[in-house]
Amino acid sequence: MRYSNQNVAVLGAGLSGASAALLLRSEGANVTVLDSAEEKKLLRSTLDNLRGQAVRVICGADADRNGDKYDFIVASPGIDPGSALGRNFWSRQIEVIGELELGWRSCETPVIAITGTNGKTTTTEMLAQMLNQCGQKTIACGNIGKPLSEVAREKIKYDVLTVEVSSFQLETIRTFRPSIALWLNFAPDHLDRYRSVGEYRAAKLRIFENQNAGDVAIVNASENLPEVRGRRISFSAYTNRGDFRLSEGVIIFQNQPVLRMSETKLRGSHNIENLMATLAAGHARGLSFKQMVPSLSAYEPQPHRCEFVRQIGGVDYINDSKATNLDAMEKALQAQSKPVVLIAGGKDKGFNYQPMRELVKEKVRATILIGEMAKQIARDWDGAVKTEIATSLADAVERAHATAQSGEVVLFSPGTSSFDMFKSYVDRGDQFRALVQALPQ
Repeated sequence: MRYSNQNVAVLGAGLSGASAALLLRSEGANVTVLDSAEEKKLLRSTLDNLRGQAVRVICGADADRNGDKYDFIVASPGIDPGSALGRNFWSRQIEVIGELELGWRSCETPVIAITGTNGKTTTTEMLAQMLNQCGQKTIACGNIGKPLSEVAREKIKYDVLTVEVSSFQLETIRTFRPSIALWLNFAPDHLDRYRSVGEYRAAKLRIFENQNAGDVAIVNASENLPEVRGRRISFSAYTNRGDFRLSEGVIIFQNQPVLRMSETKLRGSHNIENLMATLAAGHARGLSFKQMVPSLSAYEPQPHRCEFVRQIGGVDYINDSKATNLDAMEKALQAQSKPVVLIAGGKDKGFNYQPMRELVKEKVRATILIGEMAKQIARDWDGAVKTEIATSLADAVERAHATAQSGEVVLFSPGTSSFDMFKSYVDRGDQFRALVQALPQ
């Protein structure tokens, strides 16, 4: 077995860490999972399953100061190298890899990897659906669904794996090499983790690091990227420089009409680019546009991404909880043709909301702010738009209901992540939807 009798530390007892630990055990390793959280704050079923597979689990302060010897370390993407647990292990002269890298080393299937500040999940899901319907068996995994380590451990036969990858996962790769790599877009994000925008961008660019001339790099033509080794296919909904471009509502590939946007269920320039990237990946896999178009025309956007919830008194309520950064908020606002009552705010990720000021002034009639960022956003937009600060999401929805007028839109697009108040953007969006559904007609 690959890791027979090696002693391995896995940092993090969440989904990624547990998947890495079980893969390592299946390949003969002696595994210790370490997590800074106290045991009572972790998922009991996960810990019981790990211990049932003879995995040692150490929690709390004991994990942060653990000094045992290990052959190598596997870090979950959520483990910040600057945390107490991270400093303990990164300071040693031991190889540190991520769960993504571990899964890749045990994977015998070609990988399509998708990264970008926004649109990763939509593109990954849409691409996986299209490939399966076109007869190429795949699974959407990685940063969504099952971690790559779990897919590798299951040993199910796929033609290709469709893997969403985040900057956190790419930080710790060594040999990870997608045969097709997609770069959707880039905008500032995660400045609570990275010291600069440049450091965040450098982490994402590692998606191309190990590619060779036989691989394919699908890139956004609007962005200034370094040279890549793989065959380059470009796209853009904003410029005519891409191999895929937009003309009068039709996606064009090298002057050939491919897909009319009116025949799809997706809206907004960002989704046009997601479709272009998906078409490019299918093209790189040898599919014809005739094969791909029916699946893409039938694809419906997932919840929490500019999801229409309900109309009350002529006011549309839209759930865009997936907007966990300013670029996503910007795209949601640009897609609106009616005056907006915007609910925004959440965790402090180090963002400056000042760059959004002019767009907010143009599109938004009133803002209702929540979370850690509420006061800063109010300062950044002072004088540009009427603002209120709500005590909770329920309070924000009630205020929006009282403020919005017929012909307007209540847009829930936080522009940052949710962990100050919610379990995840999904939890946040579900709560918004439930609150809207409970409003009187």
